[in-house]
Amino acid sequence: MTSKTGLPESETINVLRNRRSIRKYAPTPVSDAHVDAILSGALRAPTSSNLHAYSVIVVRDPETKSQLAVPCGNQKHIVDCPVFIAFCADLTRIESAFERNGHNMENNNLELGLVASIDASLVGMAAYVSAESLGIHGVMIGAVRNKPEDIAGILGLPDRVYAVFGMCLGFPTETPKQKPRMPVTGIVHHERYNADAALGAIDPYDVDLKSHYDSIGKESHPNSWTHEVDAKFSPRPRDGLRAALKDRGFDFT
Repeated sequence: MTSKTGLPESETINVLRNRRSIRKYAPTPVSDAHVDAILSGALRAPTSSNLHAYSVIVVRDPETKSQLAVPCGNQKHIVDCPVFIAFCADLTRIESAFERNGHNMENNNLELGLVASIDASLVGMAAYVSAESLGIHGVMIGAVRNKPEDIAGILGLPDRVYAVFGMCLGFPTETPKQKPRMPVTGIVHHERYNADAALGAIDPYDVDLKSHYDSIGKESHPNSWTHEVDAKFSPRPRDGLRAALKDRGFDFT
């Protein structure tokens, strides 16, 4: 099948092209069968060296969701969504494999932490796309990393496990306007990285993002993207995250 642009298309590609973050949900229940179907596909996501260095925690209890919302900046959609799913990097089974073979994980290095975090991310994105294919939409919650120790306590996470991100899921009651993406010419490179093209995407994206925010009545800076990025990330967000994760058994030094 070919789209109006002349590019091949499929149901999966169209689901991704139409993706947007959804924060308002209908009271329609997301059944256990829905969640099982979503995860049955997601768990086929790639896993480095067949490590399965992740765990998934499905949360429905209103009280638990209310507790999770607090360290996540009191995001209302965490409380309101029918289902919240935490995607966790999990080294416990790998540690057990080491111990069964006479080794330990005390000299755990950067690679294992990266592998586990990437594994969890691949499963999470696969779950997101699977959910959208069923008409169930949501939003990723990176704020679970604001206070990883608090999240671990609420979810009962042992050492060697941390929540990489969460996901709110539900049937939507809104269809917000899609936020524009950077020009593909600055993102996709052929054969070799093109630094001029990468940096050349910034100025037009500042303009496009400002236009988007204007269209939905959201106040923004004239240099919208560059200003946002500087304001949010130059002050070193989550500055204690590395130490907190090291305490949980992930050495990112």
